[in-house]
Amino acid sequence: MSIKRFNSNSRLSGAVTFGELVFLSGQVPGDSRDAAGQTAEVLAKIDGLLAEAGSDKDHLLSATIYLSDIGRDFAAMNEVWSQWLSPDKAPTRTTLQAQLARPEVLVEITVIAARR
Repeated sequence: MSIKRFNSNSRLSGAVTFGELVFLSGQVPGDSRDAAGQTAEVLAKIDGLLAEAGSDKDHLLSATIYLSDIGRDFAAMNEVWSQWLSPDKAPTRTTLQAQLARPEVLVEITVIAARR
């Protein structure tokens, strides 16, 4: 089986496919300042990377969501996440609090999906 990398640089790849699996790096937001806006930005990035790698959100197997302040931002993130998912297509999911790479980043999400 071959490995294919997407949006790569010297440190990481945005996505990697191996066989029928798609692995995404942790995606972080652009300009939004609140958790809901950041979640929407991250999910849009995930949509784009999954499409490029031959998958989509309906083929998600697993998601890990990192929040810089789970007490403050969980409800806002979860509302956007729930609206984004297709009915009856929820992946396994872990949500945890973590110190993220930059103070302005409130949400980071990484996923594993099956290819279509």
